[in-house]
Amino acid sequence: MTDIETFMNNGFILKKKLFSEQEINKLDKFIEQQMQKNISANNVQTSTGKLSMSLWNEPSDDLFGKFSTNERIVNPMQDFLKDEVYHYHSKIIFKKPGDAGFDWHQDYGYWYHNACLYPDMASCFIMIDNANKENGCLKVLKGSHKVGRISHDNQETGQETADMERILELEKRHESVFIEANKGDALFFHSNLLHSSDKNRSNNSRRTLIVCFNTKKNNPFKKIAHSSYTPLIKSNYNSILEY
Repeated sequence: MTDIETFMNNGFILKKKLFSEQEINKLDKFIEQQMQKNISANNVQTSTGKLSMSLWNEPSDDLFGKFSTNERIVNPMQDFLKDEVYHYHSKIIFKKPGDAGFDWHQDYGYWYHNACLYPDMASCFIMIDNANKENGCLKVLKGSHKVGRISHDNQETGQETADMERILELEKRHESVFIEANKGDALFFHSNLLHSSDKNRSNNSRRTLIVCFNTKKNNPFKKIAHSSYTPLIKSNYNSILEY
């Protein structure tokens, strides 16, 4: 199958070595520098505990921006979503040893409430560290994006979790896939794809840079959260190393 066919059928596609070791090492050092400058990170509570996340709406004019607007991400996104895309938001998940996982959910389960009428949205999950079962890699239900948006309920933690009665049934019909990957690999996945992750039971962090996109035609009908449509200026293939 072509990449587009794989994405349409499975709801995700993993691209190995999309970014080089040199590029990821550069990102790693940049994150460390930003942490020393007290980069904003918020604690997120899930059913398995806490983890920290930093989120921003506009593509920043720095190394983060060179990743989030890079043609290696933007061009495939436009192919997968069949429309011009723009930067919806970016975030870094800091999943340190012992940190929690995420409960089952769809991204569009949240973004539906941000006045986006259609699930014509997707994310690119860039591995900063190697991801495996032990450190709580992403887990997806293959092809589950085809069920459409399902109900999400507010939990005591304040997070919204997908209807577990449906999840239990869907797990019988859809293959559960652990996305074990190496740093520099990138996962493209549809906003309706059901996904979760387990607690980090290793001694190593599992950090990821996640870049989320919306389509131009799906611009929110009112301003609530995240970005409205702004033409995205793509950065070229070599922009990360040139920065």
